Amino acid sequence: MIFLGIRVPAGVSPAAAPVATVPPAVLDAQTYPVAVEGELDPELSRWLWVVKWLLAIPHYVVLAFLWLAFFVLTVIAFFAILFTGRYPRGIFDVNVGILRWTWRVGFYAFALRPDRYPPFTLDPVDYSATIEIPYPDQLSRGLVLMKWWLLAIPHYIVLSVLVGGWSAWAWQGGSGNWHVQPPGLVHVFALFAGVMLLFTGQYPQDLYRLVLGINRWFFRVVAYASLMRDEYPPFRLDR
Repeated sequence: MIFLGIRVPAGVSPAAAPVATVPPAVLDAQTYPVAVEGELDPELSRWLWVVKWLLAIPHYVVLAFLWLAFFVLTVIAFFAILFTGRYPRGIFDVNVGILRWTWRVGFYAFALRPDRYPPFTLDPVDYSATIEIPYPDQLSRGLVLMKWWLLAIPHYIVLSVLVGGWSAWAWQGGSGNWHVQPPGLVHVFALFAGVMLLFTGQYPQDLYRLVLGINRWFFRVVAYASLMRDEYPPFRLDR
């Protein structure tokens, strides 16, 4: 996809105006086709955030199976894109639904903002945390071979600091044991915001925007690495 930026100086006809181009598969953050939103509730319980992560345990169990399905479906989509240049629409809709579910639960349990319990559904619903990813009509067969590992490495490095790895738990190779990964900055920010909420009754606006921005970055990279878009994700916290 090529975006043309055209500026016509005074006295110059449109035909003679210089044309600036942006390389294919690169978009500015303001137009990146992965919309991650979260609304800050006007009234939040001062103490409920302390137990939200426990209340969300049923969701964790379901999401463990959903992310196993996400991996399998993404492998199937990989071969479909490689041979046809298209992401199977049914698989795409299911995977977007899994991302929606994940974001709603993370928004509730760790971002500390909504007190309303997230629904158990893949479908878009009226909830304060949303993700929308438009379906791509065509995808590059060549990019599918390297964008999920080689091209995304710079993002993986940054996100390892911001979110502390792709999951809170990891399998320790060779020893056969599960271990907890160190928390990322987003968890530190969320904890600090929770303490502020406990004592002041207000969620700090600056921390809200920061935590939301980190999650936007994270889900943009997940969508790119799972082959759902060809546009390279921007290194920015905003939209």
